Amino acid sequence: MPLTPARAAASHRPAASTPRVRGALAPEPDPLVWGPPGAIPDERGLRLLGQALAEVLTGRRPAETVAGRLTDLAYRELVRAGQMIRATRPPLAGVPHVTEPREGVVEMCLLIRCGERSHVLALRLERRGVQWLVTDFETA
Repeated sequence: MPLTPARAAASHRPAASTPRVRGALAPEPDPLVWGPPGAIPDERGLRLLGQALAEVLTGRRPAETVAGRLTDLAYRELVRAGQMIRATRPPLAGVPHVTEPREGVVEMCLLIRCGERSHVLALRLERRGVQWLVTDFETA
């Protein structure tokens, strides 16, 4: 569905009292759109994105469910990477630590708890028009 100016404006309004999610910590179905140019994404949206990617990297979610949040190159890398994180429990993303190295670019890292061992997930997002897309990711 194309992103109209009305949908773009509605998607960066403060969250309603009951967030629209599908499943535990599922990403919102709309594209990642945050405010006017230069606006840094909100913590909740970034955490949900990190959670979804952690679920893909632990093999608990198909990569297709986050395809619209990544550039083509990053998506191909995610599919190629497959299950990179061994987890004895479902992953749980912590609070994102966010930096803005320049306008239109956001980098973040999150602690992913998934059993006996925790992992770190780092993401780079770039603004493409009004939408933010993951252009690169790393985990350790």
